[in-house]
Amino acid sequence: MSADPIRARRLVVAAALVGLVLRLAFAFGYWFGKPLTHDEREYLALARSLTLGKGFTYDLPPDAADTPRFGRAPGYPAFLALVGGGRGAFEVTPPQVKIAQAVVGAIGVWLIAVLARRAAGRRAAVAAAWGAAVYPPLVWICAYVFSEVLFSTVALAAAVLLNVAIDRADLPARSASALRWGIVAGIMTGLAMLIRPAMAFFVPVAFVWLIAKRRTVLAALLVAGTVLAVAPWTVRNVHVYHRLVPIASEGGVTFWTGNHPLATGEGDMAANPSIKMSEIAFRRGHAGLTQEELEPLYYRDAIAYIAAHPVWWAGLLLKKAFYTVVPIGPSYALHSPLYRTSSIASYLIVLPFGVLGAVMWWRRPHRLESLFPLALSAVIVCILFFPQERFRIPVIDPALIICAGVWYAHRAKATIET
Repeated sequence: MSADPIRARRLVVAAALVGLVLRLAFAFGYWFGKPLTHDEREYLALARSLTLGKGFTYDLPPDAADTPRFGRAPGYPAFLALVGGGRGAFEVTPPQVKIAQAVVGAIGVWLIAVLARRAAGRRAAVAAAWGAAVYPPLVWICAYVFSEVLFSTVALAAAVLLNVAIDRADLPARSASALRWGIVAGIMTGLAMLIRPAMAFFVPVAFVWLIAKRRTVLAALLVAGTVLAVAPWTVRNVHVYHRLVPIASEGGVTFWTGNHPLATGEGDMAANPSIKMSEIAFRRGHAGLTQEELEPLYYRDAIAYIAAHPVWWAGLLLKKAFYTVVPIGPSYALHSPLYRTSSIASYLIVLPFGVLGAVMWWRRPHRLESLFPLALSAVIVCILFFPQERFRIPVIDPALIICAGVWYAHRAKATIET
């Protein structure tokens, strides 16, 4: 691949366009008429309520008495409502949502190229862009009513903006500009948190990383921008629920699921039916409580068991770390053989080159890179809660693709020099 700047830009744009076409082709040429999952129905129900002016609330009861209505972050339902996903009682993914998410996914391809270019130049950018454009999990996730594609693009945008702030801070003439970009990076981080609260783990990791790299002011600005974005929703929650719910109440049941005595180390309740039955019993034991009222009880129950069984929990964390890297957990068995094979094969092809690229990148003198704390925060989430493919795809997979682009760029450079 040429290092010529004009040709490289054209190749990156071409990759984004091909990525868009592939996403649309999968969404409309293959994934149509498919029934919605519980999560998808809830997202669309919230979008419908927003569209009808009923606010952020479920306008219909659950499908069955034992089916919970989970507390959700507001960002993705608001996105669905904005693109027209709340204008009816859909039984399949709305076509306008497929189109909007394909566009968002194509923007993600471009952001991946931006991060790779900063890491190792134009060759890395082109390789990473084309890898992201055709990478099957990033292609098909756009066809589902899941928050992953929107979250991935916004989280990557936060990483790009933080890198811009770091670059400006290294130029004395642009110190004021660096302050502005630091705030903007924090706001984008907050927006990502409002889509997926798991992004909250990026803030302390990035804060410590920036402090360690003597970027104290940027660290403070990142936190300040994040608070600016999230605080209004937190205030709203306190007013509505009369208790502190920073973003959404989904964290409690997720932590409880991932650290349950019956936990296998991977997958949600759908992949672990015994935990699902235990969760139904838990809610029956606290009948009448809302998800917001149940959230601290889930945390309290899980933490009490962990405190009483620390050795067991240490072993469970090791299992989670293993399943975070190795895609053989029970949640993969829920999918069709074709899906499972293509998903696992795609990831295992990228994994070794991504690891090699990360090692090359880390060992060489390099500028500060926000991709590392972003990826680390995603790994921490998988280990503290539980790993599954949907938790891995938004951040870990793009990070591996970028690092694989770094590996390719260094290999290409070495070949040319020899």
